[in-house]
Amino acid sequence: MNTYASGFAGGALIGLSVALLMLLNGRIAGISGLVAGLGRDRGLRRWVDAAFVAGLIAGPPVFALATGAWPAMRFVASLPVLAVAGFLVGFGTRLGSGCTSGHGVAGLVRLSPRSLAAVLTFLGSGMLTVALLRGLA
Repeated sequence: MNTYASGFAGGALIGLSVALLMLLNGRIAGISGLVAGLGRDRGLRRWVDAAFVAGLIAGPPVFALATGAWPAMRFVASLPVLAVAGFLVGFGTRLGSGCTSGHGVAGLVRLSPRSLAAVLTFLGSGMLTVALLRGLA
């Protein structure tokens, strides 16, 4: 599967899953909110959240079954740097009342002003970080 086809298929599946969660459950597919909800006992809603997260985790194995190869991954940072980055992302999602999936995928399509502000902040911060780190290297 070429680069464009796998990217297109992945994007289409993300869009479909976000739309189905909204249409069938009235829920926004923000991954940080879904994962945070796993720790609360909310009956059926907890199982729906768990199924959605399990579907995300199952993505690479399903890709491998469909294409015969695991998705290519390349980590250029050490494990401690990745751990700190993960902590900062988690902190940022709580601070920003959502993550890139909730704001960028589900929020923008609903024309949410809060999501637009969050996405512009995510993108601006990311571009600034890359510019600063490349300037230091």
